Amino acid sequence: MSVDDATVRRIAHLARIAVKDDEIAHLRGEINGILGWIEQLGEVNVEGVEPMTSVTPVKLKMREDKVTDGGYPERVLANAPNTDRGFFLVPKVVE
Repeated sequence: MSVDDATVRRIAHLARIAVKDDEIAHLRGEINGILGWIEQLGEVNVEGVEPMTSVTPVKLKMREDKVTDGGYPERVLANAPNTDRGFFLVPKVVE
């Protein structure tokens, strides 16, 4: 997979990074290099390799899965500045 100038500009726009026209070619090479490394990782045989949570074997502490402090949504929603039909209302953050 490789990217073109239009894709570099789109990535910069989505990341809200100002990129000058003379930087596009360099960034295209950098992004293509990164994508090449990712493609190489796809060639690694990971058959039988278990996922890791840490570089050292660690047994995570488990707790009993039980319901606590529930059953009163009105009290919880009383802390919210805006609610609608039992849900928190938050301002739109995505264009």
